[in-house]
Formats: sequence, structure tokens, C-alpha cells
Amino acid sequence: MLASQRKKVILELLAQHKQVLSRELSQKFMISEDSIRRDLRELAAEGLLQRVHGGALPASAATAPIETRKNVQNRSKQKVAEKAVKLIQPGQVVMIDGGTTAHELVARIPQDIAFTVVTHSPGIAVSLVDHPQVEVIVIGGRLFKHSVVTVGSAMIDAISHINADLFFMGVTGIHARAGFTTGDYEEACVKRALSQCAAETVVMASAEKMSAASAFAIGPLSLASTIIIDGEPDAALREACAKQQIALL
Repeated sequence: MLASQRKKVILELLAQHKQVLSRELSQKFMISEDSIRRDLRELAAEGLLQRVHGGALPASAATAPIETRKNVQNRSKQKVAEKAVKLIQPGQVVMIDGGTTAHELVARIPQDIAFTVVTHSPGIAVSLVDHPQVEVIVIGGRLFKHSVVTVGSAMIDAISHINADLFFMGVTGIHARAGFTTGDYEEACVKRALSQCAAETVVMASAEKMSAASAFAIGPLSLASTIIIDGEPDAALREACAKQQIALL
């Protein structure tokens, strides 16, 4: 079998099973694991999969700059936001991540609900200017322009003094094996730190992030108490959430 044909089969298997293992592929194609690893490296370089130890996972399509992502899966993000906003209760302290799904969430916050928002997203903060009942705390730091959020040690130190009720977290990938991932190392650290400052973490994910992975781990699925997704999760993800008592909405 030609390398191009083999790669096509690998991608088909990945789409079907949501992961592939180098050892199993080596046995299937009767070639060395070194050859399989070369195939996976080349596919990863094209952005067609995410390599992990021992194999590969589907690559997330949600790692583009924020302006590009504004036009991806808009209806899916809106449906997730409609469900998420119902979790906010009066008087709560709510941390809201950056990202396009978070902007859809903020757009649906009722004018008459009084609560406090903590955010490291300047865009989210500005979107809440016309909500008279919402107190807004903006966490400063170095601006990560790709996602238009602040990151860095100053930002992490500031949030360490906050005990929030909810954290609405955005991710680029949710996978039963890889957990929650994103496309930038420092952003992954920030999301993990924010989650540790909240009583409950709610992960919001539009359809393209399901059963996909990016390069940097935020943490395992157990980081979240609730995952709001548009679409039907695969059996592995549903089973993993049930085992860890994570609510799937």
C-alpha cells in the first residue's frame, strides 16, 4: 500500500474510533512503528490529527485566531450559550473565560439579574457595560492577542484571591482520553488556575470541539462539574462523564 493510501485509511480509522494507536496501526499495515510514526508526523504537520503518546487523536478545528473563530459553528455556540446562561443565579460570583462561545453567553445575560463577573477578557468586560446590575472585575496581565485575554503571573496571582461560584471555561478540545485541551501552553495554565478558584467549572463546547484534542492539556475531564455541548457525545466520552459524575447538558 502506498503511503498516501495508508494515510487515508489512518484518517478514516481516526474519524471512526476517535483515536488510533501506533502499535495497532503497525500490525494492521504490517510495517514498522517508525513508519507509522512518520505517517502521523506528516499528518500532524498538515493539521489533520493531534499526536499523543502512543498514537494520535482528532485535531481540534477551534485553534484559529478569534476573528476567524467568530464565523465557525455560530448556531452551535448560540445553543450552548442559551443553556449555559440559565446556570447563573443572582448574587453569584461568576468567572467568564474569553472566546467566542463566552461572548455568546454574555449576549444572553438578562438585564435584571444582579451578580458579579470576574473576567480576564477585555472584550467580555466591555460587553457588560450596559448591564447595570452586573458588577465587573477585570483581571489584568499580559494580553494574549490570539484569544484577546490576559495571561501571566500577575493575572494568576490576582485570581488566587477570588473564590467564585462558577467558572465558564472555553476549550478547543474535549476527549475522553486527553481531557480538556487548548492550543497555547500559557493559556492552558491560566484556564487551569481559574478552574481551581471556582466551586464549579462549566465547560462550554460547540460541535467542532467534540472528541478532538489540541497540543496543551488544561486538565482531565474531572476538572469540570458540568459540560455543555451541542450534539451527541461519542460512547467513550459519555461513559467517562458518567463514571466521574460529570453532568452532560
